[in-house]
Amino acid sequence: MFKRILLGMHTIMLFLALAITPVSAHHGWSGQNDDQFQLSGTLHRGLSMSGPHATMQIADGSGQVWDITMGPPARTRRAGLTEETIPVGADVSIRGNRNANPQSYEVKTVRVTYGGINYDVYPNRIT
Repeated sequence: MFKRILLGMHTIMLFLALAITPVSAHHGWSGQNDDQFQLSGTLHRGLSMSGPHATMQIADGSGQVWDITMGPPARTRRAGLTEETIPVGADVSIRGNRNANPQSYEVKTVRVTYGGINYDVYPNRIT
């Protein structure tokens, strides 16, 4: 009887640990500035849908390359973006929240603008 109770408790603890892990692994917006940031430049590295978030790189007017982090691939696709939407070398603008570390050239993006079209990845966050 005692072994059965102990086994049940271990099973519950394992289930809870597995259920909590994905939530704690997601970084959210806490590492970003509160104020939104606008960046324009040329697409340096095309949109990639691999990994937990879609990414691309933009080179600004001074040549500084910025890491652009978007939503998960499904959210980014719903916004209308695919890996073929914007060619490397094209002029592009983004709006989002810059990394709170000023030494990091990374923006978590809420909107991408290309060819006069807005692709709203996080429409409820646009200010």
